Amino acid sequence: MTEAAFFTSYGRQAGSARVRVFEWLEHLGAGDNVSSYLGQSSNSISTVARQPLKVVKAERQLRQRARSVGEATAFISRQASPFSNGTIERKILSRANHGVYDFDDALMYTPSSAVERVWSKRRIWRQSVQAADVVIAGNDYLAEAAGRQHENVVVIPSCVEPNDYVAKQAFEISDVPSAVWLGSPSTEQYLSEIAEPLLALHESRGLRLTVISAGDASLAELDRMVDRVQWTLDGYQEHLARADFGIMPLQDSAWSRGKCAYKLLQYGASALPMIGSDVGTNRKVLQLADGLAASTSAEWRDGLETLIDEPATRRAERARSSRAAIIQHYSFSAWADTWRETVGLPTPNGVQASRPE
Repeated sequence: MTEAAFFTSYGRQAGSARVRVFEWLEHLGAGDNVSSYLGQSSNSISTVARQPLKVVKAERQLRQRARSVGEATAFISRQASPFSNGTIERKILSRANHGVYDFDDALMYTPSSAVERVWSKRRIWRQSVQAADVVIAGNDYLAEAAGRQHENVVVIPSCVEPNDYVAKQAFEISDVPSAVWLGSPSTEQYLSEIAEPLLALHESRGLRLTVISAGDASLAELDRMVDRVQWTLDGYQEHLARADFGIMPLQDSAWSRGKCAYKLLQYGASALPMIGSDVGTNRKVLQLADGLAASTSAEWRDGLETLIDEPATRRAERARSSRAAIIQHYSFSAWADTWRETVGLPTPNGVQASRPE
């Protein structure tokens, strides 16, 4: 197998690094040659400031690896260091025999902040895209932006392994309907976008919302209908399957349009009916998975009522469609040959990769 070195600034517990790097290597049995900086799920200033010696060691090791990639394929997911201005990523990708840059968020539209001004994700993204031999974008919106900087851009969505999920089997709804939301603390803010319809259904139908997250912050007025479950890598699947349906609200902004609809993919792998904001990649996934798309508060309320009131047989149909769509269009198996070919790893029997529609 072609030698390849993988770089990410996060460890396996971080969602993007896990999905875009670690799970691909595990799925393909492609080794574990990954530089993950401190190997943590967070690189916030408060987190890394407590580990100055480890940071110095990580920076030194990163530069040593950067000097040794000349004959290898180098794959960078998002960025190699949280303290980068784009220089180290550019050096790695330009020195490599085959430089691959992968991203799954609208980094080119990272909101302004004091940290962004010093260690700019926008600058890292631009330099990395320009230095790579090939760019992998998580969706069409991201690919369009990268295509303005580079002619060789391939769309490979974030993928799931359906067999890692517990597929829902029963679709009768009890007297207490249950929605589920799965995500990181930083994205819990999107729940406030649909607080009004959620609370309306809580009052009229007793709807409860299970929030699976590593966070514990108050969700303000939603607290009275929320049941929090701490996210763990080997425990969230059971909680997904217990819900009646999954939700994925988003704002319609330049940043959120770059999201890869990963929550919806996880709901689909769990054979859950789903509803999400009609934004970006959500739209495509919802169409393929027989989900409901909503743009306004009224549409959210109508959609939630539909999922609660429709016959169990209809919810079961949605569930079968959602899981089948994820297997066909968003599983690691569906995209394995394309990923291998793009990264520069050999495909089985040398067969040319074909891409899911």
